[in-house]
Amino acid sequence: MSRRPKPATIAAPFAPGSSRVQIVCLDLEGVLVPEIWIAFSERTGIPELRRTTRDEPDYDKLMRYRLDLLRKHGLGLPDIQKVIREMGPEPGARDFLDALRTRHQVIILSDTFYEFAMPLMAQLGMPTLFCHRLETDASGLLVSYRLRMPDQKRASVRALKELAFQVIAAGDSYNDTAMLSEAHAGILFRPPQNVIAEFPQFPVVRDYPGLAAAIEAASRRIAG
Repeated sequence: MSRRPKPATIAAPFAPGSSRVQIVCLDLEGVLVPEIWIAFSERTGIPELRRTTRDEPDYDKLMRYRLDLLRKHGLGLPDIQKVIREMGPEPGARDFLDALRTRHQVIILSDTFYEFAMPLMAQLGMPTLFCHRLETDASGLLVSYRLRMPDQKRASVRALKELAFQVIAAGDSYNDTAMLSEAHAGILFRPPQNVIAEFPQFPVVRDYPGLAAAIEAASRRIAG
């Protein structure tokens, strides 16, 4: 008679030696999935669309630049969604995220849009996502975007801290540095050199085993 395998041990999401729950906040693009705008740039042959938050720290300026380019080329939301449907998570991202969620509560804090991200969220096991919304006209052309709230990554981390959570944050770009600074511990994941140079206070990791180890080290450190 065969024995049923023992269920995997799942750690409670508490700081070691503490009753405080820890939450890990992750950026999406560049951390768990490829950069959507870069993929769209490559598919359309419009090199100007490769510009991301790794290059431009002013998010409003970047989005208006993108919307102007899309109008100029007559491209709309259906064109972008077609490219996204053919994308997937970064290799190893799903396994990393599944393992992380056995030890910590996880929230994805992103400056992408629900209209872009939901097919990718399904491939990642539907983690909690805070991001923004897009506005289109009747033909599907993008006319504007609606922020969930200003500086939403930093504001989300601050709110979690006010709810007595300990927060560890990881991201790759300029627009992540506010949440990394606000968190109890911040980590840069595969950042460009310009971000490393401007924010030397954050440890840098370049693969998922390194990120998992950095998160666990931060978890132990802030618990003390």
